[in-house]
Amino acid sequence: MTRRIDHELVTAATRTAQRYCRGDNHSVAAAARTHGGRIVTAVNAYHFTGGPCAELVLIGTAASQGDYDLSTMVAVADQDRGIIPPCGRCRQVLFDYFPALTVIVGPTTAPRAVSIAELLPDTYVWAEHGADADRC
Repeated sequence: MTRRIDHELVTAATRTAQRYCRGDNHSVAAAARTHGGRIVTAVNAYHFTGGPCAELVLIGTAASQGDYDLSTMVAVADQDRGIIPPCGRCRQVLFDYFPALTVIVGPTTAPRAVSIAELLPDTYVWAEHGADADRC
């Protein structure tokens, strides 16, 4: 299935990276489109103990603004490094929260839009493997 590239979303993430990514603590920006059409942006909060990636910060930012259903997401690195794919942890979280999510991956010169399931084949599905409280 060919998915449309949301260039407005890529531009929003790129501008956020250019404006707000400063030094090592904030080096990646993410942008997502809600099902209502609104664009939400966020930056990562790097810390050597494993601070949250921009994609995870974005989930919380969207929720704090009343948006709980995202349709498309992209991450862009600072210093004009372009579109970057979500890390493994983010792929799992994004799949758990938004199993129908479209993710834009690079390179920036030839981006493509793929489903989060394509980025996480044979995924662990929490609902299928979570502990059943009644069994305890």
